[in-house]
Amino acid sequence: MAPLNGRPVLEYQVEWLRDGGVTEVVFLVGYRWQSVRDHFQDGQAFGIRAHYSVEDSPLGRGGAVKKGLSVVTDATAPIVVTNGDTITEEPLMTLLRRHDERTKKNPSHLVTMMVVPFVSPYSVIQMDHQDQILDFEDSPHLPYWVNAGLYVMEGRVADDFPEIGDHETHTFPGLARRSRILGVKSNKFWIGIDSFDDLHRAENYLNSRGR
Repeated sequence: MAPLNGRPVLEYQVEWLRDGGVTEVVFLVGYRWQSVRDHFQDGQAFGIRAHYSVEDSPLGRGGAVKKGLSVVTDATAPIVVTNGDTITEEPLMTLLRRHDERTKKNPSHLVTMMVVPFVSPYSVIQMDHQDQILDFEDSPHLPYWVNAGLYVMEGRVADDFPEIGDHETHTFPGLARRSRILGVKSNKFWIGIDSFDDLHRAENYLNSRGR
C-alpha cells in the first residue's frame, strides 16, 4: 500500500492484471490487511472482483500462495501470481501466451516465470591487460537473469507449495529439476520496490510516461 504518485503500488498491479484480462484478484494479506480491503473493497471500482486470503499467523510467501490458491474460484484456468511490490511494462499477455504454448506442448508444465536481467548494484571497472583502469560503467546489465516475481501457474501446482515456507527455495528448485518451470526473458521496464530509492525510480519512470 506504499504510495506511488499518490496511488498504492497495488493499484498499479491491479491495473496491469486487469489490462491483461484478469477479472478476479485474490489479495494475500496479513498484518493490517484491513487497509487493503478498505481501499479495494469488492474491487468493482477497479474493474475486478476482489477476494482476500488472510493469514492469522505468518505462513511465508509460499504458504501464503498455497492458502490463496484455495480461494481461486476456477482452478482449471491459468493463475497469475505476483509479488506485491513489482511494477513492469511487460504485458501480462506475453506470459500468458508463452504459458499456453508450453502447456500445449507439455501437459505436465506448471509454472511460467518472468525473468529480467541482473543489474549490478555497483559500477563495473574496465581494465586492460596491465591492470590499467580504462573506464567505469555504472550499474551495467550482467550476463545473468533473475526472478521478476511474476508467474503464471497451473492450479495443481498447489500440491508443490509448502504449508509454511518460501516457494523460491522450497518449490521452484524442485520444479526446475523436473522440467516443470519456464523462464520468459523480459527487457522492458521492471522494478521490485524494496526501498525509497526504488520508489523514487518507479515514480520517475511513471512520470516520464505520464502515469
